[in-house]
Amino acid sequence: MRKRLFYREPCEFTADSPARLLSVALGATLYSPATRPRLADDVLKQGARGVVSMVLCLEDSISDADVVAGEENLVRQLTDLAGRPGADLPLLFVRVREPGQIGDLVRRLGPAVAVLSGFVLPKFTAERGLPFLEALTAAESACGRRLFAMPVLESPELLYRESRVETLEGIFRAVDKYRDRVLALRLGVTDFCSSYGLRRGPDMTAYDIQVVASVISDVVNMLGRADGTGFTVTGPVWEYFRVQERMFKPQLRQSPFLEVEATALRQKLIEHAMDGLLREISLDRANGLLGKTCIHPSHVLPVHALSVVSHEEFSDAQDILRPERDGGGVLRSAYTNKMNEVKPHRAWAERTLVRAEVFGVTNEDIGFVELLAAGLAE
Repeated sequence: MRKRLFYREPCEFTADSPARLLSVALGATLYSPATRPRLADDVLKQGARGVVSMVLCLEDSISDADVVAGEENLVRQLTDLAGRPGADLPLLFVRVREPGQIGDLVRRLGPAVAVLSGFVLPKFTAERGLPFLEALTAAESACGRRLFAMPVLESPELLYRESRVETLEGIFRAVDKYRDRVLALRLGVTDFCSSYGLRRGPDMTAYDIQVVASVISDVVNMLGRADGTGFTVTGPVWEYFRVQERMFKPQLRQSPFLEVEATALRQKLIEHAMDGLLREISLDRANGLLGKTCIHPSHVLPVHALSVVSHEEFSDAQDILRPERDGGGVLRSAYTNKMNEVKPHRAWAERTLVRAEVFGVTNEDIGFVELLAAGLAE
């Protein structure tokens, strides 16, 4: 099956792989409340289904009254996972509420901290974020294991126009100081919407909500640059996993799905209301975001399928980065359908080849539909 789908298969990596690779490999990061009674089994099940990264949440997904029980359950479940040698685990992160939780959880986990890749830091600004990063650094020294941070950009100061630039500048200074430990920056679009009492519908993407789209634009502008100063910025959560009615004409009915004799697949996608999700993933990529926060397992496969590099993209990227092109210039693509301008397209090509290493490259006749169908058939 893989040989039929892939011109170049995805690489293998572990939690100990270089940060450059892991920041791209995060893919669809699946969130789960830390209070789930069978959390260890859930993690193993999702790992077997292709989930690459998970966040076990002690923050907004559980009530204030459940924090202590959630911590106890988390320590117990991670200790259980550490006691299952050979288990194929996703990259595991814990979303905490307070900086003090980081050191406390690492201490309570003891040797079981080996299954943990890091922590997700909520409502991150320079003022609130630095204590989290300091606590993570201290915990890392105490346990002797590399721990990554994934700050979540979701505070009102970042949203409001009058404080946005100053807030972004402060965030950059904080994450730049701890650059080696910041794996990715995550966008908390649900919190942005809540500041204005908004909620996007299933037929709308984050980019259709202008006040949110403007924040995404500025975050990428100041924190996602391709000049070596930027960070991986991940796509916002998609809230819907089943829709009974639609207000607008579904995008799937305007897509290449029409040309594929895969009625069962098409119907399955329609039933799970993937139209908006597919469009938002595409817009994430077009706007410089990579990977996506997910709250339902059904979102994982589309995110990963759309992360695979097409043979055409791979061909263009390789042509642009050939040593003989170092001086620049313009060339016609091997597919004879576009212009590849070497210097302006170099950063895109470099990013594309990293994504190709992680997610693979399709054969010439394979597209998103075939990848999705293969995943659904497993």
